[in-house]
Amino acid sequence: MATQETQVAEVDAFTAEWQQWHSQQEARLADRHGFLAITNLHWLTETPQRFTDAPGTWSTGVDGVVVTLDEGEELVIDGTPVRGRYEFGPIAERDGVNAVWDDAVIEVARRGGNDIVRPRHPNNQLRTDFRGTPAFAPDPKWVVTGRYVRFEQPRPTTVGASVEGLEHVYDAPGQVEFEIDGQPLRLTAFPGKNPGDLSVLFTDTTSGVTTYAANRVVQVPTPAADGAVVLDFNRAVNLPCAYTDRATCPLPPAENRLPIAVEAGEKIPYERQG
Repeated sequence: MATQETQVAEVDAFTAEWQQWHSQQEARLADRHGFLAITNLHWLTETPQRFTDAPGTWSTGVDGVVVTLDEGEELVIDGTPVRGRYEFGPIAERDGVNAVWDDAVIEVARRGGNDIVRPRHPNNQLRTDFRGTPAFAPDPKWVVTGRYVRFEQPRPTTVGASVEGLEHVYDAPGQVEFEIDGQPLRLTAFPGKNPGDLSVLFTDTTSGVTTYAANRVVQVPTPAADGAVVLDFNRAVNLPCAYTDRATCPLPPAENRLPIAVEAGEKIPYERQG
């Protein structure tokens, strides 16, 4: 049986590991060209438009996004300077291209069937004023072992978005089943950032109270051969829409609202309080 000193040491190590992870999470969020640097969300149409925070005149059509740069304007795409007219071509859903303009990055992307331009400027006030994200104290009780149940075929799943009227479609490969305090629970999972990993969007009874109302997400490592998975709700994080209205984040599937209070992970950002 573990001694009290051993238990304290294990909790201290668990807390230190979480703090290191959370610091890295916040550093990614506050990157010079991260989501906090976005100055606007421009929806492209066939009608050419100029924007105050990006060079050129922008439009889109059946052949994809086109920018026409005026004399003296330049973008750098994949390391190559571009002047005059440039055709990005069709961009796949949830894909994008980053074009460099001086110290800014002009993101050209496709979200919910729409082509968008999102300039990212390091001096954006949301980024320069960023002071971190409040979170619950890490607690080993919120590291939950579960079982991954794979669907026979991935299920196309349509979810809403943080932008009204926008929808996202994901191929859900399966569900994660687990228990908390003896209560059986289940969450639909989407593909994760790395092959085999899972991404789980959810809300719970803290949503809109102490945690962000629309969504949080937990990344789940690749399930074991027998389907065993670990969900660490201490690492439940906000999506970019928790900080900025210029994100197009997906909402959780309807079945992913947990009927319990998950008092773990990130809370409502300071930027959304009050």
